[in-house]
Amino acid sequence: MVVNRKQARRLLREAVRNRKAKFRTGQWKAIDRLVNGRERLLAVERTGWGKSLVYFIATRLLRANGYGPTLIVSPLLALMRDQVEEARRINVAAVSFNSTTSPETWQSHVQAIEQDEVDAILIAPERFANRVFMEDVLEPIVETSGLFVIDEAHCISLWGHDFRPDFRRLHQVVKMLRRNTPVLAATATATEAVITDIAVQIGDMAVQRGSLVRESIALDVVRLPSRSARLDWLARHIPQMPGAGIVYALTRNDVDTVADWLRKEGIAAYAYHGRVTHPDFANSNSYRTYLEDRLRANEVKVLVATTALGMGFNKPDLGFVIHFQAPGSLLNYYQQVGRAGRDGNRAYGILLTGSEDQHINAHFRSEAFPRPEWIRDILDTLDLHGALTIPKLQQHVNLSAARIDKTLRYLAVERPAVVTRVGSGWKRQPVAYYYDTHFTDMLTNLRLTEWRDVMAYTETTRCLATTLAGFLSGPESEPCGICANCIGGPVIKAGAAPVNSPSGFLAQADIELRCNGRVPGKALVIDALAGNLPARVRAELGRVLARWAEAGWGVMIKHDREAETAFRDELVAAAVALITGRWKPDPAPEWVTCIPSSHRRPGLVTDFAERLATELALPFHPVISRVRENEPQSRQYNAFHQCRNLDGAFAVQAEIPEGPVLLVDDVVRSRWSMTLGAVHLRRAGSGPVLPFALASIDTPV
Repeated sequence: MVVNRKQARRLLREAVRNRKAKFRTGQWKAIDRLVNGRERLLAVERTGWGKSLVYFIATRLLRANGYGPTLIVSPLLALMRDQVEEARRINVAAVSFNSTTSPETWQSHVQAIEQDEVDAILIAPERFANRVFMEDVLEPIVETSGLFVIDEAHCISLWGHDFRPDFRRLHQVVKMLRRNTPVLAATATATEAVITDIAVQIGDMAVQRGSLVRESIALDVVRLPSRSARLDWLARHIPQMPGAGIVYALTRNDVDTVADWLRKEGIAAYAYHGRVTHPDFANSNSYRTYLEDRLRANEVKVLVATTALGMGFNKPDLGFVIHFQAPGSLLNYYQQVGRAGRDGNRAYGILLTGSEDQHINAHFRSEAFPRPEWIRDILDTLDLHGALTIPKLQQHVNLSAARIDKTLRYLAVERPAVVTRVGSGWKRQPVAYYYDTHFTDMLTNLRLTEWRDVMAYTETTRCLATTLAGFLSGPESEPCGICANCIGGPVIKAGAAPVNSPSGFLAQADIELRCNGRVPGKALVIDALAGNLPARVRAELGRVLARWAEAGWGVMIKHDREAETAFRDELVAAAVALITGRWKPDPAPEWVTCIPSSHRRPGLVTDFAERLATELALPFHPVISRVRENEPQSRQYNAFHQCRNLDGAFAVQAEIPEGPVLLVDDVVRSRWSMTLGAVHLRRAGSGPVLPFALASIDTPV
C-alpha cells in the first residue's frame, strides 16, 4: 500500500497539536523515501529540523501496514527521555534499553514487545555488546522490524566530532535486517569524510542534505581572554536574554564556578554535568532529569553545563546558548548552539573565547584515542592474568579508569575483536593485533585542523551563519542579516554592571577540600590500611585557597612554586583571611604542621606553613617526616597507584600536641598525601585534622 502525503500530514498535525501545520522542507520527502521507497537514507539536516518527527510518523505509517516495531539507536540518556516523550505525543508506544534500565523494567519491556504492544524500541549502542539483550530482545524481532534508525549518526564515524566506539557494532545489526528494511541515519553534522565512513559501516545510502543555516539564531563572537571579564559579560547580558538558556563550559570546575557566580548575581542558575549531585535526589541521573525539566518549564534562567547536556535535549523555545570557552570543533559548536530558537523565534548563540581554550582543547585532543602504550600495557596484563575488571586492571596498569575503559571499548569493536566482556570483566582474545599509529595520527591531525577552523570562525568578518555552514560542507546560502558581522555590532546590549567584582569572586570563592575515604585494594600494605577509613583517622572537611593557575591567587601560586622560591607574603595573608574569615573551622586549630616537601622542592611547604602559623599566632610543629622518597604523584593516574606510591612514605617521628591541627600543603591533586598525613597524625594522638592547601589541580574533564 502506498502512503500519500495527506496521510502523513494528518499524523504531523496530530503530533504538534496544530491543524494547520505543514512539513518542513525535506521532511515529507524523507518519509516517502523510507515508507514507500524502502530506501537506506542518510539525512543531513540542520538542528531543529525535526528528524524525530520523520521517523515517528514513518513508524505510525509502517505499523498501520503490519510491520514490526522500529529500532532506534540513540546515544544519550537525555536524548532517549525526550524521544520517549515525543513518541507518546504522537501515539507511538516506545520503550528504551540503556544503562539505567532496571531488571524489572527490562522484563516488562520484553513482555510488551512479545505481545506486540511496542511500536518503537530505543537502544543505547552499548546494548549491542550485551549477549542477553541480543538473544532475548533483538534477535526475535529484528527480521520483522519495519524501520531501523540511527540517531546522531555522526557518532558512527571516527572522523565525526563525537565518535562512540560502540556505534561500530551497528554493521552487525544491519546485516541482520531484511534486505528491504528501510534505514534512516540522521545527523545535523556530517562532513564528506563522515558521510563516506557512515556508508562504509552501513552500506550504500542515499544522501539527503538540507540547508544548515538557522534563520532564528543571531550569532556573535566576543573575545574576552580573562575569566573575570567573561563572568562580568555573563552578569551584564544574561538578564537581557529572552527566556531560559544554556551556558556551556569545557570543564566541571568552570561549570560550578560560573553557576555559583550567576547565583551570586541573583540569576537563577544551576550546574549540570556528569557528576552533579543533590542530597534530595538518589543519584546524579535523577537530579539531572529534574534540572532538565525545570529548564523546559522556564523555572530557571540558565543551566551551566558541560557537553553532558548536549545532543537530543529539546526545548523549542530555548532563548540562548552561550559558550564560556570555545569548543574543540565547529561540529560540536553547531550541535550545541542549535539547541536554541527551534520554535522560530529570535534566539542568541554567542561564543566567548578565553585564554584557557587552547590548553583545555589540547588536553581533550590528547585523550581522544588510546595511545600505543595504553594498549600494550592493558593487553600484556590481560595475557598474564586472564580476565580482569577495570578496578583489577588499575592495580597492574597505571592508567585512570576512563583511559582503561576507552581503550577496552576501542579494542572491543575491532574486527575481529581484540577483547571481549566476561561478566563484569574483560578477556583478551587470541587474535593478532596491530595498532595503526599512522591512522590515529591522521585523526589527531584532523582534530587539530578542526580547532584551527574554530579559531578561523572567531576571526572572520563574513556572515557568521554562512561561515559556520560552509565549514560543515553545507550548501551555499545568503548572509543571515542578523549576526554580529552582518549588523556591524553586538547582537544584544549589555545591562547594568554586576553587583560584585568578578575578580574578587574568583579570588574569594571557597573551594572545599574533602580527603579520601576509601583505600583501593591492597595498595597500602606498609601503612596497614584497607577499605573504608575509620572515622577516628579521617581528616575533617578542609579548604583550598585557589585553583591552580586561575586568575588571581592561582597564578601567583603557580609562579612561586615553579620558580621554587618562597611563596609571597600576599599568599600568606590570603590564607589567613580565608581561615579566620570565611572558613572559621570548628573546632579551631591549636597548632600547625605540614606535609613535608619532596627533595625536588625542599623546604617550600615548610617555610610557608611556618609563616602562616606565625600570622595565625599558633605554634608550628613539623612533626611529619618523609621517610621514603616517592615518585611524583602527578605521574600516578589512578587511586591504587597514587596510594601505592605513598605507601610508607610518611611517618610521625616526634611528640605532638593533642589539640586540633591545621595540616598544610601547597598543591593537592589526588588528595592522598593529605589523607595519609591526617591518618598518621590521628594515629599519633592528635586532635581533629583540618586540611588546608594553597591550590588544587584538577584534570580538565
